Amino acid sequence: MNITQRAQRDKRQIKRPLHQIPAPTSRQRFRRQLLKWYREHGRDLPWRQTRDPYHILVSEVMLQQTQVDRVLPKYAEWLQKYPSLEALAAAPEADVSNTWRPLGYNIRPKRLHAIARESMSRYGGQLPSDEETLLSFKGIGEYTAGAVRSFAFRERAAILDTNVARVLFRIFIGKGDPKSHAMKKRLWANSEAVLPHKHVFDFNQALMDFGATHCSARKPKCPACPMKGFCKSVSSA
Repeated sequence: MNITQRAQRDKRQIKRPLHQIPAPTSRQRFRRQLLKWYREHGRDLPWRQTRDPYHILVSEVMLQQTQVDRVLPKYAEWLQKYPSLEALAAAPEADVSNTWRPLGYNIRPKRLHAIARESMSRYGGQLPSDEETLLSFKGIGEYTAGAVRSFAFRERAAILDTNVARVLFRIFIGKGDPKSHAMKKRLWANSEAVLPHKHVFDFNQALMDFGATHCSARKPKCPACPMKGFCKSVSSA
């Protein structure tokens, strides 16, 4: 981590409620159990087999509000047609929009197209690795920036999507409004606090898989959960 990245991290930490993060022993137990679960139950997905920042960006944008089984064929089709930011930037906007169908939320291909063109004009067809520059792209928010940094550049970057937020809220908080602004800040603080210094890629992928397949919104598998001994939602139920 360079001086600029360290300053950005410190600035974020000042804004977030650090007094509400899990205790060190709770963090260690959670990391250990989550990584053990992931080794047994983690999904084999194509975007986990690449470190290409563009390919990972495509997967993250496609997965916004869209189930994995719908994304898988479109991800392959998209990368076959637009294998690089350069290829995407050169494509007509109408073709890009048509290729995206039928995933829906059709602002997403337009944002990807704009990111590709901006990366060509400003960064030689590459996605930068630093958080501040990634966030300067319209269409790349805090979660997506963290995902690209973590999965493509293997940096220690926290993530917080719907699945991750649900897991962290249930296990470490248990009460309150999970959708409030204050709670979102607290959940980001939790995500940063539980993040290990090693195995960050596996840990963040595990968080998402655990939320998607085990600690799901409608049918969480609480009786067979490796976290049930210290989950705040179980203890408060």
